Amino acid sequence: MEYSSEALASLVNQISLDYFGKPYHYEVMFNARLRTTGGRYVPSLNRIELNPKYATEADKQEFIGIIKHELCHHHLYIEGKGYKHGDADFKNLLKKTGSPRFCTPLPSQQETFKHTYRCKSCGQLYKRRRRMNVAKYRCGKCRGRLVTV
Repeated sequence: MEYSSEALASLVNQISLDYFGKPYHYEVMFNARLRTTGGRYVPSLNRIELNPKYATEADKQEFIGIIKHELCHHHLYIEGKGYKHGDADFKNLLKKTGSPRFCTPLPSQQETFKHTYRCKSCGQLYKRRRRMNVAKYRCGKCRGRLVTV
């Protein structure tokens, strides 16, 4: 779903009121340069940046979960509590609001493996993007020979 900047700000404010009981009147924007994450909170600017691919490709609940996660960072930072991923305050607020700790990978960013190898001895599978010389490498589990599948 496409969001204008006003609609995005309104959505984030509504989620903040619903789950945290506090308004969010700071800047929120899409950042297309985010690749491996659904969003980020920038404390020095009091800004939430969201990955636009999650708004269009993922379902709405996943996108709302990302917003709740970033709001956890924001509200804890404003209150002067531990707002980083490892802090107990952050983990407790995530649990309390039902926010995800990590976002699920997008279907468009799933790993694609072109080459598959199998160990002759133990049957261990190895998936690789790049081709490898099976005469040069052995199985990491049993040191058996590898064959191309």
